[in-house]
Amino acid sequence: MSWVSVIGIAVALAMDAFAVAIAVSVTLGKASGRQLFRLSFHFGWFQFMMPVIGWFAGRTVAGWVSAWDHWIAFGLLAVIGGKMIYEAFTEVGRQEPAGDPTRGISLVLLSIATSIDALAAGFTFALIGVNVRYPALIIGVVAAALTLLGMRIGGRLGLRFGKRIEVLGGVVLIGIGIKILLEHLLG
Repeated sequence: MSWVSVIGIAVALAMDAFAVAIAVSVTLGKASGRQLFRLSFHFGWFQFMMPVIGWFAGRTVAGWVSAWDHWIAFGLLAVIGGKMIYEAFTEVGRQEPAGDPTRGISLVLLSIATSIDALAAGFTFALIGVNVRYPALIIGVVAAALTLLGMRIGGRLGLRFGKRIEVLGGVVLIGIGIKILLEHLLG
């Protein structure tokens, strides 16, 4: 898998975190340095760990599904991308957070919710034979950086671009799934 594809996946997976960071920043008003650090660190950490967990799960079944791995990879990325696009146009999971969403159980739940897609991406990496170390690191760093960026600009931009960014992330994931499928079928 090329580095361009890995960075594309990382950016696409970070779109949920970016959109949530904007929403959290709007909710908080002016976020403190601690709040910026907590949210970006946790989102980055969870985005790093989920592909690793998914990769180990995928390695256990990779031998059984090697004949269909490209279809499974395409299907997973298409479902993840489609879910992101669907959620951008619905109110699924868009509840107002109570209190400070950068603390306690709210922080953990937001971290899990924004990184579930990365679990499926890690599973996909295992199926197509990609070592997860560097992609997971890049995914985590990109998620942390985009979370920080989302927190910084969230108060100024509000929720105006949140849906568009999630749609873009979904389209990128679907595109990468199509690329994997075409490379296998045509290569």
